[in-house]
Amino acid sequence: MTKLRGLRGATTADANTKEAILSATSELLSEMASLNDLDVDDVAAAFFTTTPDLNAEWPAVAARLEMGWTDVALMCGHEMNVPDGQPMCIRVMVLLNTDKPANQLNNVYLRDAANLRARGVDGQ
Repeated sequence: MTKLRGLRGATTADANTKEAILSATSELLSEMASLNDLDVDDVAAAFFTTTPDLNAEWPAVAARLEMGWTDVALMCGHEMNVPDGQPMCIRVMVLLNTDKPANQLNNVYLRDAANLRARGVDGQ
């Protein structure tokens, strides 16, 4: 039975530039799509956040331009500014329709965001 599931991912940008934000986001979404056999028609929505030090571009632009998610509901916002939080971080929560159980989805953490899982910040 198809259910709506949440798929998480995070990465870091090298700089607060449009190019760095789009590159990091494209890399993250590509890896998430590859590891989870995502079909864009199954993606219901994606919510992106960045830490306050990233504001040169909306990460959702990468989903539209690089991934072709033209009919997917996308939204961007800022993360809480938590002391000792991961700087230069881009996170995404993709809501998708899938027959897979939640424990068969592969959440993806790249670059310096890989330590978020080790710290238990993003669960799993």
